Amino acid sequence: MIFNSSKSYSLPVRYHVYFWLTYFVFNTFRWGSYFNDYVYSLKTTLLGFPIHMALCYLNILVLMPHLVYKKKYFLYIVTVLSAIFVMVVLKFNLTYLLITHNVWPEGPQTINTLTLNYTIDMMMGELYVMTFVTAIKITLDLLQEQRRVTDLEKSQLETELLFLKTQISPHFFFNTLNNIYSLSVEKSNKTPKIVLKLSELMRYMLYETKEKKQSLENEILCIQNYLDLERIRNGERLEVDMSISGDIHDKEISPVLLLTFVENAFKHGVNKNTGNVLIDIRFKVKGDFLYFTISNPMPEFTVHKDNFNKASGIGIENVKKRLELGYNKNDYKLSFKNKKNIFVVKLVIKVT
Repeated sequence: MIFNSSKSYSLPVRYHVYFWLTYFVFNTFRWGSYFNDYVYSLKTTLLGFPIHMALCYLNILVLMPHLVYKKKYFLYIVTVLSAIFVMVVLKFNLTYLLITHNVWPEGPQTINTLTLNYTIDMMMGELYVMTFVTAIKITLDLLQEQRRVTDLEKSQLETELLFLKTQISPHFFFNTLNNIYSLSVEKSNKTPKIVLKLSELMRYMLYETKEKKQSLENEILCIQNYLDLERIRNGERLEVDMSISGDIHDKEISPVLLLTFVENAFKHGVNKNTGNVLIDIRFKVKGDFLYFTISNPMPEFTVHKDNFNKASGIGIENVKKRLELGYNKNDYKLSFKNKKNIFVVKLVIKVT
């Protein structure tokens, strides 16, 4: 993963203070116990820490964003080594002038001039500090980037689920409104009833589907309203056989999930057939699972039968996607069967 400086995350200032303060105290006591001179250790730490900090922030805020992230690796290496060398020379001179002429008491010999061994040793030390701080910075960026990606994926998932569960065909509503218009022209007594059923269904679709789960009772009630509207639309040629068994109370399911199967059955099994049509729907709750079955006659036209054999309708694909996004693999089982020109959908799904 490549991090762009414009997208990097900055920690609150207090965390920087905590880190450097802890490192300062640790370094002071470390060298104080080594030299058995805590005053000298404090002085050298006070002198060295601004150099450490300058190199570290130069690296993580300037050099890495402008060179490493842009793949200018050779220039980055040269610049880092040059910056470290300049800081080592500065540190040597400040130590010599402000603290002691023996600028390398932990070294193999006393020196009061800049030597190659001293320069290499100090540059390695500064490089170690820079690497340590940079590693912390990259690790924190990785963690925060991973958190950001996770939050984004979660948001996208919720958006996709919201979109999928509102995909009931608009043709149904248009057809129902046309029927309402026809009934109103005829001044039919059915008009108020069909308007009420449609309003209840639309209210459910608009307001009751915002949560991830809906009560199974409400989902079945929504399906019943849908069926009532279809009965009015299709008249006597439609027969719906629906049964409910088991305890449906205190059970939850993704909203509009089952309704999509019902709508798909009417779209292909009723609207594309002539004559009398039977839609069979079964709800059976057993333990923590709902056993849902719906069957409808196959369309009379071969081209539609092929689509059914492949179970490739948009509504079916919609439900498959929602199940994948909203449920664990062990929490549901979806199957299709075509038997004697009857298309059967079976769904076993966890409803707790």
